[in-house]
Amino acid sequence: MTEIADAQNPLAGVLSADQIDAMVTAAGELGEGRHGVEELLTQMTKAVLERAMEAELSDHLGYEAGDPAGHGSGNSRNGKTTKSVQTLQGPVELTVPRDRNSSFEPVIVPKRARRLGKVEDMILSLYARGMTTRDIGSHMEEIYGSTVSAATISRVTDVVADEIALWQSRPLETVYPIVYIDAIWLKIRDGGVVANKACHVAVGVDLEGRKQVLGLWLGATEGAKFWANVLTEIRNRGAKDILILCCDGLTGLPAAVNSVYPETVVQTCVVHLLRSAMKYASYADRKTMARDMKPIYTAPTVEAAELAMEAFAEAWGTKAPAAVMTWRNAWEDFTPFLAFTPEIRKVIYTTNQIESINYQLRKITKTRGSFPSAEAAIKLVYLGIRNIETTRGGELGTGTRGWHQALNAFAVQFPNRLPL
Repeated sequence: MTEIADAQNPLAGVLSADQIDAMVTAAGELGEGRHGVEELLTQMTKAVLERAMEAELSDHLGYEAGDPAGHGSGNSRNGKTTKSVQTLQGPVELTVPRDRNSSFEPVIVPKRARRLGKVEDMILSLYARGMTTRDIGSHMEEIYGSTVSAATISRVTDVVADEIALWQSRPLETVYPIVYIDAIWLKIRDGGVVANKACHVAVGVDLEGRKQVLGLWLGATEGAKFWANVLTEIRNRGAKDILILCCDGLTGLPAAVNSVYPETVVQTCVVHLLRSAMKYASYADRKTMARDMKPIYTAPTVEAAELAMEAFAEAWGTKAPAAVMTWRNAWEDFTPFLAFTPEIRKVIYTTNQIESINYQLRKITKTRGSFPSAEAAIKLVYLGIRNIETTRGGELGTGTRGWHQALNAFAVQFPNRLPL
């Protein structure tokens, strides 16, 4: 057990109990309580980093300081420079060794680096959770005593620009049994005017039931034509087939989808349809209306659903005619749902799979009054998605419960369209 503990704590073989006690005493001399410990850690950070850079320079030159082996080597030590770096212990003043040929490139504290990696990771994490650049600056100063300007924080978050470009153009799976699409609205400054723009989000569920955001696309409005362009890009990135595309009932979308994916079934969200109809019922009547609508979407066949629809129209045609009209208008987009088995119906009757993601994205974007540019908006949304993936173990989660049963049903419903 001792050997295991020592392996997990590398300091166990470096610092003795007496040395640790001496450090505790030194911390007490530097200040009371936590302040003394923080000052000691700052000094230790400085000492360790400077010692590590000296070791790096010795490796670079091929000899230790003062070693006669360095005579005539063509390069030698050439004094030191000072610079301040931001660390989790606050700002640390370092003396950085130089070589005469200026060929030494420190690894542990790279040239021109003013922040160590963990600080940048923290800035990105706070930004991805919706904090503004000024809020992050205030947080860093309050907690770590480090003054970081809003401009600096913005530059740190800009490092993901290349990552976003690669992510937006990455190859996709060949087949997605389900793709959910939706849009969130963002306020973006354009030519001195703040305008609402739609950030189109597509989430695919792969053959293992894993959800993944396929990309982000900004448009002036959410329309069928724009979605056709999005789907064309998705197809060009390798997604040759989509079995079912779930949406919230956007006008003209089925034709737009089928212009890119002729065999894809476009399914409107049943839950959205139910909510739209129930808006026209009084609060007291909603349970009754919900009960009367259930036979429609649980019908085993289209014919049975039509009979249930007629019964619903007869019961509510006078009391809530708009609710009946809502069903009539959406009937053509709703009926594909009835051709599927219960296993498939379970995973396509709602777009909650994407709405849960969009809900979290809205929470982080609503803290911004507006974005200064489209790039800034995409940056925050992307970091939000990356943060969701991190908190869920590297992915957005599985498509739904019982996915394996649904996949078997897909194989029966769509023969020859799923890879073996």
